[in-house]
Amino acid sequence: MYFGTYMGAFWCIKFIAFPLSFAIPFLSLLFFVLTMAVPFLGYYYGKMYRKRVCGGYISFAQASFFVLFMYLFASLLAAVMHFVYFEFIDHGYVIEQYTQALNRIVSTPGVEFDKEMIDTILYNLNGLTSIDITMQFLSWDLFFGAILSLPTGLLLMKNKPAGLE
Repeated sequence: MYFGTYMGAFWCIKFIAFPLSFAIPFLSLLFFVLTMAVPFLGYYYGKMYRKRVCGGYISFAQASFFVLFMYLFASLLAAVMHFVYFEFIDHGYVIEQYTQALNRIVSTPGVEFDKEMIDTILYNLNGLTSIDITMQFLSWDLFFGAILSLPTGLLLMKNKPAGLE
């Protein structure tokens, strides 16, 4: 839970760059770089756990579950931040930015899109509530956390030598 809290705090700080990136394009790059740093930070925390708590040795299952639960707790903390942002701070800003970007893409000369599909996307975007967006982010975080836990568990795995068992 401690490492999940640290990871969740990192995700919350990282998320601040997301809505600001619409006004300051450099923050989009910062958000991307920080997002790509998440698996490395997860590995680092897993390595710390292996060294300090497990005595330097950890099985694949234990390492994978540690990383999975770390991402689970981080996701829950980040979900609270996402909900607070979209419910009380955003007031439709992010959805409006995505709608404008989609309209710019559609109005590009020489690019053909299915009008019905674009209307459906715009309708669905404008119908999202803050809890819908929060649950979508939570689902993504849990899904990718589950996927990342397997290779991270393989990298963290370190069995005891035969004489130490």
